[in-house]
Amino acid sequence: MVEVGLAFVCALVAWSATASLGVRAYRYPDIATIAWAVSATATAIALSAAFPAALLDFSNATFRLLHIGIGLIGPLFLGWGAIEYTVESPRGRFGTRLVVTTLTIVPLVILTMDRLRGRYDTSYPAAADHYDVIPMFVLTLVHLFVLVALITGAALAGVRLSRDPERGQRELGVVGLIALAALLEILVSRFGLGILGQLMMLGAVSALWAAVHRASAPARRGGRRRVRDHDEDDFFDDEIDDEDEEEEPVRRRRRRADYDEDDETPARGRRRRSEYDDYEEDGEPAPRSQVSRLQGIITIYTLREGHEDLFDACVADVVDEVARQEPDTLLYACHTVASSPQQRIVYAIYRDRLAYEEHEQQPHVIDFARRSARYVVATNVIELSLSGAVAGERLLDMLMPE
Repeated sequence: MVEVGLAFVCALVAWSATASLGVRAYRYPDIATIAWAVSATATAIALSAAFPAALLDFSNATFRLLHIGIGLIGPLFLGWGAIEYTVESPRGRFGTRLVVTTLTIVPLVILTMDRLRGRYDTSYPAAADHYDVIPMFVLTLVHLFVLVALITGAALAGVRLSRDPERGQRELGVVGLIALAALLEILVSRFGLGILGQLMMLGAVSALWAAVHRASAPARRGGRRRVRDHDEDDFFDDEIDDEDEEEEPVRRRRRRADYDEDDETPARGRRRRSEYDDYEEDGEPAPRSQVSRLQGIITIYTLREGHEDLFDACVADVVDEVARQEPDTLLYACHTVASSPQQRIVYAIYRDRLAYEEHEQQPHVIDFARRSARYVVATNVIELSLSGAVAGERLLDMLMPE
């Protein structure tokens, strides 16, 4: 009965993880995430077939489903996803896709049609106990490809670690978890391992789920703020140093803002009047330059080749939200670079430092950082202070036409 209970738990956990990864792949489509979601689906089907087998013994059908799921599709797509996640070369990714297509179709036909031998019981059966030489040979080829793919992904992440430590550490962590999931699936497929095999499959599903969530988490920006995935509770962990303590009275002032009701200009072009309680804690007025000073930010994104349209879609969403919800963000524009198609330059002007900090904490900005992280190779942020400016009267209409 222990095996039956564990078989049920394995199937339940696998389908829960598959549902979570499927939603993530649907909302934020990415080849690596889709490959890992397919791997999770194959594993869930295999473990579902193992549940009735734990009650009634395995059969030819349940045996095939188990080993196609955890011996072929599961590890193969784990390795493919690792390549898609770490390799930037379009040729490398294209070549990998050709290999994966071949290693999916041919072994799938062989594992489905080849004659089986031996008798079954309720434990996970080892592949070699029932498959002949040819099926075991193609499974070995698949497992060797997975090993090469994971080593390649880890090597690329290690090389990237010296250039971009934050990104390199994240990719090493993701590839490590994917490697753990693939290794556990391969071991169970080849050796069965009874109850231990069921526990190992729980570990494989958990490692895959953790890897996908780690891969889609946004990078820290400027070392000051950490953001969890928006599917969880968003939180901020501010690291306050001695310099921040001097700014706390200003940060604790609350904004009050009203629209000028007598203003007859169109709603899109109407300017909002924002003021602050310009007093420190001791009741003295704060210096005007400290309270209201324009803040400019230029962010230069270098994108992964082939991901430009996906990044632009993320930008379009966040620009709409900024226009609707952030009256103190005076300008927010994304520019392409004619001589460098993989670069995007975002130029923003905020009413003051507080407006910039409020912008950084908006849910749509956090969501943009998380969604776009997978499409970005490098980011350079330049902070600006206004020393002089001139702007035409129709600048707003030109930037945001009706």
